[in-house]
Amino acid sequence: MTAKPYLTGHYEPVVDEVTAHGLTVRGTLPPELSGRYFRNGHNPLPGVVPPHWFKGSGMVHGLRLSDGRAEWYRNRWVRTPALDGVPYIGADGVPNLASSGAATNVIGHGGRILALQEANLPFELTPELDTVGVHDFGGRLRTAMTAHPKEDPVTGELHFFGYGPFPPHLTYHVADAAGNLIRTEVIDGAGPSLMHDFGLTANHVIWLDLPVVFDHAEQSGIPYRWSDSYTPRIGIMPRTGPARVQWFEVGPGALLHVANAYEDAAGRIVLDGPRYDRSAWETSWKWWVGAPGHGVEPGVGSVGHRWTFDLTAGTVREEATDDLVTEFPAINEGLLGHAHRYGYAVAFPGAGLTEYHIAKFDLETGARQLLPIGRDRMPGEAVFVPAAGATAEDDGYLLTLVSDLARDTSELLVLDAGDLSAAPVAVVELPRRVPAGIHGSWIADEEKN
Repeated sequence: MTAKPYLTGHYEPVVDEVTAHGLTVRGTLPPELSGRYFRNGHNPLPGVVPPHWFKGSGMVHGLRLSDGRAEWYRNRWVRTPALDGVPYIGADGVPNLASSGAATNVIGHGGRILALQEANLPFELTPELDTVGVHDFGGRLRTAMTAHPKEDPVTGELHFFGYGPFPPHLTYHVADAAGNLIRTEVIDGAGPSLMHDFGLTANHVIWLDLPVVFDHAEQSGIPYRWSDSYTPRIGIMPRTGPARVQWFEVGPGALLHVANAYEDAAGRIVLDGPRYDRSAWETSWKWWVGAPGHGVEPGVGSVGHRWTFDLTAGTVREEATDDLVTEFPAINEGLLGHAHRYGYAVAFPGAGLTEYHIAKFDLETGARQLLPIGRDRMPGEAVFVPAAGATAEDDGYLLTLVSDLARDTSELLVLDAGDLSAAPVAVVELPRRVPAGIHGSWIADEEKN
């Protein structure tokens, strides 16, 4: 049997948990990098072959940085019931929200560290990555939680949602800065689409009801397929007051990850992210499930796209913002929900590139910078951390974990977000290769000690 692509190469799972102290640092770690960098990803137990990349058990890799030192690295499986074989669906056909892979993202909020996967409840971790257990906000959260919550940089509130193939398809939640769930509201009008992410502006929430929809015939373990008959829509909803969604029909396309959304000077809503057309989506899906004819990369063909919504006229304008094949978009999160100039992403081989790069986009001038990562090396999502006393939007650092197949090891790169052509600020050598994964966060010491 041909090995599944998500179990080989950069994605080959590690088979154990390790801890290492006193890591070697090349260059100088900025003193403001005092905290923990965590990165989640799918890492099945030895001998387990999940039917879909997204069904692998969660493993979080972490580094503790302080006073210019890399104090430790450790990796731990998120110890959920699913890791012990408890099925995701009960004998009664009802989803078990506590049986999760918890493999998509890891965030800090309200003094807690949460591992997330969108079909389930979150799981709380300690700062040393031990599993505390399922976190349901004191019994108040009764839906799944998206793996892409948005923390408002002004209020500290955490906005998130749960979605599903059966009514109610969409439920909106807000937790305050202390982590208390303060709002839960069913959003009428949404359909059974795969809603992996959403947008948040200073005054609005943006819902993505796009043409990858529930299909019970899909046997990969993730029962969604592209549908040409489903009308793609994006909904704009005020953050305050009862939920009233203004829906806009848009061109057929799928969006896994939102880079940012904001209101422009004219009061229009702007939404940015890498968009898939049908061919790009289905080619990527073949890789995610290991179907015949899959390519060598997990993401093929998603390119930068912008939607601009005029709420008064009821119109939407769509345009490409770049032609590079990119995923894992990122910004300076201090501008989440507000106008941003710079975006960052992982650029995949294709569109003239023969290796992976970290890309920086200037959305004001159209310029871009590309940092080649090197032969047999693959970077992960770049997480922006502001510099001490930052005055410019791009005054800070990008943190990315690099898988190096030739050396069978990994490094944490600390890059100058203001100039990718500069040499790395610092490189932290890890004791093992970290499999290519999904999403992660920088959790500063003032957020979680």
